[in-house]
Amino acid sequence: MKRISLELVPRDEESLRRELEIAKKFAAKIGIINVPDLLRYEMRSWQGAAIAGEYFGAVMPHIRAMDIDLSKPLPMSGFLREHGIGEVLVIEGDPPQSMSHDVYPTVATDVIAKFRAEMPEVKVYAGIDQYRSSMRSEFIRVQRKKQAGAAGFFTQPFFDLRYLEIYADMLDGLDVYWGVSPVTAPMSQRYWERKNNVVFPKDFAPTLEQSQNFARKVLEFADARGDSVYLMPIKVELEPYLSKLF
Repeated sequence: MKRISLELVPRDEESLRRELEIAKKFAAKIGIINVPDLLRYEMRSWQGAAIAGEYFGAVMPHIRAMDIDLSKPLPMSGFLREHGIGEVLVIEGDPPQSMSHDVYPTVATDVIAKFRAEMPEVKVYAGIDQYRSSMRSEFIRVQRKKQAGAAGFFTQPFFDLRYLEIYADMLDGLDVYWGVSPVTAPMSQRYWERKNNVVFPKDFAPTLEQSQNFARKVLEFADARGDSVYLMPIKVELEPYLSKLF
């Protein structure tokens, strides 16, 4: 396998360090820590990534495109250089709940190109949302992001290996991290269905055991292809979840 990425949410420094200590137990398998940028928390993704860099050699903060004013230099560039952060994941971003947070009509391709122009030393990844629209439309978005300078892609979580295999055919030759996230309660399943338009396979069960079984299948699939995997352990205890995957 090329690399396994683990997403850790920067709720606060104490909880992040606690999860990083757990993740270190699996450092032989985990190659990079991804840090999302969630506005409901005070810590920004690049700040969380700097902390994660004390535990892992590779970290990747998420950058919200709509937060970037294209008329100004990248606001986090100095911080990224100061802390030796050489990889980022550019996403569109969800609109903020607070009206006090400024957003701009900036899209991911704009920010990818801006990174390539202002921080050419940084490797820029982009997102794939396989539930957003048709496969053809998403593939066109992928091509535009690649043209803008994206070096690779992170997908939304998959829950059906057959669907993943179809996307793997379409994205063959690209550097892709296949997303996996546990769904362990009916409420979580409904969230994915209503919020993200996911259609689960008919034999799907929202349990930790099934989520771990599926994650292992994706890890085997990626290993056979020399691809990467993106683990997103949302709302589960980290150590019990990871302990059954490797």
